[in-house]
Amino acid sequence: MADDSRSRDTHVFGSYTAIGDSFTEGVGDPGPDGRYVGWADRFAVLLADRLPEPDAFRYANLAVRGRLLDQIVAEQVPRAKQLAPDLVTFCAGGNDIIRPGTDPDDVAERFERAVAELTSAVGTVMVTTGFDTRDVPVLRHLRGKIATYTAHVRAVADRYGCPVLDLWSLKSVQDRRAWDADRLHLSPEGHTRVALRAAQVLGIDVPADPDQVWPPLPPRGPLEVRRDDIYWAREYLVPWIGRRLRGESSGDHVAAKRPDLLPL
Repeated sequence: MADDSRSRDTHVFGSYTAIGDSFTEGVGDPGPDGRYVGWADRFAVLLADRLPEPDAFRYANLAVRGRLLDQIVAEQVPRAKQLAPDLVTFCAGGNDIIRPGTDPDDVAERFERAVAELTSAVGTVMVTTGFDTRDVPVLRHLRGKIATYTAHVRAVADRYGCPVLDLWSLKSVQDRRAWDADRLHLSPEGHTRVALRAAQVLGIDVPADPDQVWPPLPPRGPLEVRRDDIYWAREYLVPWIGRRLRGESSGDHVAAKRPDLLPL
């Protein structure tokens, strides 16, 4: 079975490459220099801290926002194989699943071919499931498709012996504070919790519980909720739909932020 235990014996990884889309690039988690940080960067720090000499750790992040699975396979998988790190995290297919008319079974077949390619060429490959979108307004109606794809990802992980970063079971990211204002990307705290969970999957002791309960929020009235929904639709939903209609992507003209294995 796919190993997503929180207590198994751990390996020490000297190098790590992250591949994927906006989630792995870190959209929603801007750093002080304006570049996105994100869960993968934060996870890399946790991995580096386990080395006797953390400066010897090397990390690359090839993820680019808006990328579909086939684009990730064509652009990022060959580079990851070339870098041949000890660990690769592979999160892909989410942008495909949310597009109308896509078949999660077909996406999963292409995902599996990529996993087979990666596991034959690099060290450990950690795969990532989808989030439970029950309470995400723009995505809740796709929950069934996302659940189907998530089941496929876990089955693929079973077949190839991949650890699983199971985001569906991470209840803390179902809180709206775990999400950016666009409701499609994680907030800095959401990214932090995913990084902690990724470390737990590898059996690494973490400084905080990623599933720690959030403090209670004051109740919101229907008028406040409606005002927030109107603002979100105007600022985020309409531009997103516009890009789809024009055949544009948020990742057009965006390059990977860390294309080489470099010290942190």
